Amino acid sequence: MKRIKLQMIRESSKDIPMYELPKGYRFRMFKDGDQQLWANIEMRVDEFKTEKDALQRFNREFGSHIHEMEERCLFIETEEGEAIGTTTAWYGDLKGDGKIRGRIHWVGVVPKYQGRGLSKPMLSQAMEILVGKHDEFYLTSQTTSWQAVNMYLNFGFEPVQLDENYDEAWSLMEEKLDKKIR
Repeated sequence: MKRIKLQMIRESSKDIPMYELPKGYRFRMFKDGDQQLWANIEMRVDEFKTEKDALQRFNREFGSHIHEMEERCLFIETEEGEAIGTTTAWYGDLKGDGKIRGRIHWVGVVPKYQGRGLSKPMLSQAMEILVGKHDEFYLTSQTTSWQAVNMYLNFGFEPVQLDENYDEAWSLMEEKLDKKIR
């Protein structure tokens, strides 16, 4: 499938779908020193070619915001304490209109643990973090992450048109997911 960037918005912070983690897993928040751990997970989910690249991105994007990361970034761990997933309940200006919205950012579960019911609880938890801070949420994704896009749709996110790729991206999603989206 062609990889095309897409954007989604949820215009309400109410009625967040809640999912519990399966037995044997737990959440924990980021703490200073977890930068390498974050980079390792993001590299393992193919967001970056190397851990070094991921760490450089972390430092560029979050390096001066470690205290905020401790309140906004979460990990999923196994009972043994192995971190196997992460996401960040961040913020940003999606539309360039000066409005700061909550952002679901850098969602990833390492491949060995995918398909075990971890992504929905992680998204629920991240959205709960955002609820107290923002009225609207957004995220960016890509067509190759169609399973995640389907989950985001089920959580109340909707397509938002910000670039010339909108029609092509969402036509692909409608075809792949076999449903009308927009």
